[in-house]
Amino acid sequence: MNSTRSADRIHMQGRQLRLLVPALLMFVSGGAALVYQVLWVKQLSIVVGVEVFAVTTAISAFFAGLALGGLAFGRRADRLQRPVLLYAGLELLVAVLGVAATLGLSASAGLFARLEDSVGVLAWLLPFLLVGLPAFFMGGTLPVLVRAVRPQEGQMGRAGGGLYAANTAGAIAGSLLAAFLLLPGLGVLGSAYAAAGLNLLAALGAVLAQRGRAEPVEPPAVTAGTRSLATVLYCLAGGVALGYEVVWTQSIVQFMSTRAFAFAVVLATYLLGLVLGSALYARRADRIGDPWGAFAVLIGAAGLLAILQIAGLGQWLVIAQTRAEALALSLGGSELVGMSARFVVAAASVVFLPTTLLGAAFPLALRLAVDSAHVGRDVGRVVALNTLGGIVGVGLTGFVLVPALGLVRTLAALAMLAAAIGLLAAWRGASVSKPARIAVGVIAVATLASAVLTSPRHLAELMPGARNGQITFYEEGRGGTVAVVEQGREGRRFSRLYIQGVSNTGDAMPSLRYMRLQALLPLLIHRGEPRSSLVIGFGTGITAGAMLRYRDLEHPVVAELLPEVLAAAPQFRGTFDAIRDPRLDIRLRDGRRELLRSEQRYDMITLEPPPPSAAGVVNLYSRDFYQLAASRLRENGVVAQWLPLPTQNDEDSRSLVRSFIDVFPHASLWTTEFHEMLLVGSLQPLQLDVPRIRQRFAQPEVAAALGEVGVDSAQALLATWITDRQGLEVYAGDADPVTDDQPRIEYAPWVRSREITRVLPALLALRTAPPLENAEPSFRGAVDDQWQRLLHFYGVSLSAYRGDRAAWARDVRQVAREDGDNPYYRWFIGGD
Repeated sequence: MNSTRSADRIHMQGRQLRLLVPALLMFVSGGAALVYQVLWVKQLSIVVGVEVFAVTTAISAFFAGLALGGLAFGRRADRLQRPVLLYAGLELLVAVLGVAATLGLSASAGLFARLEDSVGVLAWLLPFLLVGLPAFFMGGTLPVLVRAVRPQEGQMGRAGGGLYAANTAGAIAGSLLAAFLLLPGLGVLGSAYAAAGLNLLAALGAVLAQRGRAEPVEPPAVTAGTRSLATVLYCLAGGVALGYEVVWTQSIVQFMSTRAFAFAVVLATYLLGLVLGSALYARRADRIGDPWGAFAVLIGAAGLLAILQIAGLGQWLVIAQTRAEALALSLGGSELVGMSARFVVAAASVVFLPTTLLGAAFPLALRLAVDSAHVGRDVGRVVALNTLGGIVGVGLTGFVLVPALGLVRTLAALAMLAAAIGLLAAWRGASVSKPARIAVGVIAVATLASAVLTSPRHLAELMPGARNGQITFYEEGRGGTVAVVEQGREGRRFSRLYIQGVSNTGDAMPSLRYMRLQALLPLLIHRGEPRSSLVIGFGTGITAGAMLRYRDLEHPVVAELLPEVLAAAPQFRGTFDAIRDPRLDIRLRDGRRELLRSEQRYDMITLEPPPPSAAGVVNLYSRDFYQLAASRLRENGVVAQWLPLPTQNDEDSRSLVRSFIDVFPHASLWTTEFHEMLLVGSLQPLQLDVPRIRQRFAQPEVAAALGEVGVDSAQALLATWITDRQGLEVYAGDADPVTDDQPRIEYAPWVRSREITRVLPALLALRTAPPLENAEPSFRGAVDDQWQRLLHFYGVSLSAYRGDRAAWARDVRQVAREDGDNPYYRWFIGGD
């Protein structure tokens, strides 16, 4: 008896050693695949636009390639005696094609736009081929390597689940490496080369591990009908799982951030659940007496947990996040480490448990669906159909369910579908035990009850702004959630726009001031006679409304990504009802895509996108974007770029300035509000012709719009001047520019505390007298006087930021005496 047990242990140890090398290969391969995916998602947002339908369609090419590759190469592997060599060849092809796809995507934005205009939908073949071809060969790696392991009858769950877990663990490493190390350090192309290096490492390891043995196939033992049912159900489960990811990504962001780091942590947590579930259950899957019952319970329970965890979200999560951040900081972590701790807590609270159960279902699905005589074919089919189900799930969830039902009800619908899959498995599977069927029935009832009892506005009520205000607008669309919250005290009420639960802007006085200047200042100082203009980002509508105050505009255009943002526009004051103005040409498209698709030229292009550190927004702050914008300017045209000061560190602001002045030989900097500045650039010299500016300012609608925000004269307008290109060169120094290949600002370290107290003084120190032309001495004196008042107010505000209450109390009274009637100053000092 003892000798038999020893033999069994030796046999088991031998199996573990045989799985070790393939598992390492799968880990490395999975890491490379996720690096490519992160890179290509970023590049596709430039090529096809950041509109969710476009990006989802393009990314579907990646998953479709994986699925088709799994089907094709899985079958091929079953006919080979040395499938490891096929695996090595696949990794080599992925290395070459992965780098080629990255290079191709970096150069294809203009070509895609031209093709779309000429051949329509056929243009999509370009991104599909660039992304889908390397993905096709990636998709073959898992089934081929599972075939190479030669799992015997009764070992399929352990072998397949173990390799799947290793591959997914590598994907976790790849997603985190891309966001935290590779993209910040190497850029897009450098990261692609690093991923290709991992592919080459995996290929080399496979060749070295190959010992030249032929690998026989074991006889089949599973009936075709049972295999087909298991495959179909796991395909449906793939749709549910990817549908969850869509909902979770939109639901959880209000507890996190719009930074790329946050999304990387959510993805890593999602994958970690799959890894642990698959790894833990792979050890038991082949020994479970009721595999169909276990499969049914796991899928159904995952759906129940998904809805329960969303329903249970509350203030407790914010408290837990705060404690996790404090712990990380106390252990010597940076601001980024502290924020990442917050992200992990939020992701673990929403995503981790359901995905663990979904991961555990994979080795069971392999046991139920794979014939040991056709390992490659059947594993490839299971993975492929699960992936294809995911594509359908993403599309239905994002484009149909969320817009029609909202996030909470969509999650409830997905949970009910998971319960239905569990019930079908329990009642149609072979030899399902009575306890398992009872358990699945209870899960289905509990899921239905949870879906009914959870308020559809639960997520809206959890928004940070909702705790201190009143929600006046809320819509959930395919591109994200949009809400408007009224805040402030009586007499000083204002509304704020929340996108994905994160505050973007509002109609308080500071926002009114900088957004009106964002549109009117470049029009007023324009060297020629501006007739056409483009505002990128509708937001509250304040910038667009201010633009329309300039009476000589003949073709004002706005590019806005989210229709829900347009629907929220009536909630904001100070917009001059721009959303209903028949003169305004509103185009539902992201700004970069609009410039790529249209050859139209403008006298002014002004931008009010989200802060540059938000994921994907760097596309509107890069040197490549400014080159595109410059190509769409008419003679004497100007580009006006919003430069927020509190949202990035000083060194990052310097990189943003460098990107701008690298393109525009004639540039200037203006202060539009304490927290914001404005870069104005042109390909021709900029002139501050005072008579022309005074004449334009005298337009009644212009003067009224600016007077309401404390700019009551041409002198006050020109007093917001800071410096010209020479000063900007001094500020930028040797900073590296932000480019499409080096999107450094998106992956910059977390903003240091009170960073504006360092950035703003550095910029104000650059101030020179504005180069006024045809101005009398008294006018110049008035400009200087207005500047001194503004500078004094900024000094008072800096004292408040630094916590110097005594200086604030002393100096704010002087501001009130000097210019207490100024609406902008009065908003801060508390006047009526």
